[in-house]
Amino acid sequence: MQQLTIRRPDDWHVHLRDGAMLQAVAAATARQFARAIVMPNLRPPVTTTAMARAYRERIQAAVRTTGGDALAAGFTPLMTAYLTETIDPADLAAGHAEGVLTAVKLYPAGATTNSDAGVRDLAAITPVLETLERIGMPLLIHGEVTDSDIDIFDREAVFIERVLAPLLARHPGLKVVLEHITTSDAADFVRSGPANLAATITPHHLHINRNAMFAGGLRPDFYCLPVAKRELHRIALRAAATSGNPKFFLGTDSAPHERHAKESACGCAGIYNAPVALESYAAVFDAESALDRLEAFASEHGPRFYGLPLNSGTITLERVDTLVPDRLDGAVSGDHTTELVPFHAGETLGWKLVG
Repeated sequence: MQQLTIRRPDDWHVHLRDGAMLQAVAAATARQFARAIVMPNLRPPVTTTAMARAYRERIQAAVRTTGGDALAAGFTPLMTAYLTETIDPADLAAGHAEGVLTAVKLYPAGATTNSDAGVRDLAAITPVLETLERIGMPLLIHGEVTDSDIDIFDREAVFIERVLAPLLARHPGLKVVLEHITTSDAADFVRSGPANLAATITPHHLHINRNAMFAGGLRPDFYCLPVAKRELHRIALRAAATSGNPKFFLGTDSAPHERHAKESACGCAGIYNAPVALESYAAVFDAESALDRLEAFASEHGPRFYGLPLNSGTITLERVDTLVPDRLDGAVSGDHTTELVPFHAGETLGWKLVG
């Protein structure tokens, strides 16, 4: 197979940031995907319908400015609200009914970038969870505990046992996406769970294990949260993604940080994979002899879980060696342009998005 044409896909988890960084990265996602679930962990976080509406307008303007009107017209940002213990459930319901808010994001406080305003006590958000359950609005979960006594490589598995399983038992009708899963524990739990439970899988967790962060020295460009795990977990994720099981679908968790912020004394967590996301996924499905299942994973499972129509357009990938640049231009400030390091920097991928 030298070319692969599939229904235009969606990204069910992406960080587009704001301001100058939004201008730098928005078009990369819009070129590859028809829709994208946009994370709300800005400063300040997106906690109301009004804030989500304004952020959506900034995203659309950034795509139009950097990619042109046609690209902007073909891309729909799907907005989320950042769940806090004081958020107004009535506003969430109204935003969902208006078509502004697609989902709500749960960050355990301190779990990842800009998550300090997240939830510390699930009991405090019971009215919100009951509202989401009643109206069918998905809850998207960063699934890690933040206890300092829990090893960072065990935090996803412990979250599933201590938090997620009891949550689903208390709210059996709640639609839940366990995002960017990293372990066989998560894959098994989602696979055996109820129909209202699904998961997204990133390209980087399909390609790297935790050794990547330490190969030949400290490699900050492979540091993300949840952190990559052992090889056995990577193998389990590849099996889940390529299985054809509709509970698993594409979510890049593309999370850009300027190079100097990654290569610092306290480097930021996040991998910027948006420029080559589809090529990266295609390489995995090709290696697993599952190219015939890429379309379902990338273009069908997600919208069906969210209750949205499938996209009508198509994209085409061509089998050709594609060298990924070592650096890309990032945010522009005055006469200075920062650098971004893309996922697969300096590597050759065997696929290229051509149309």
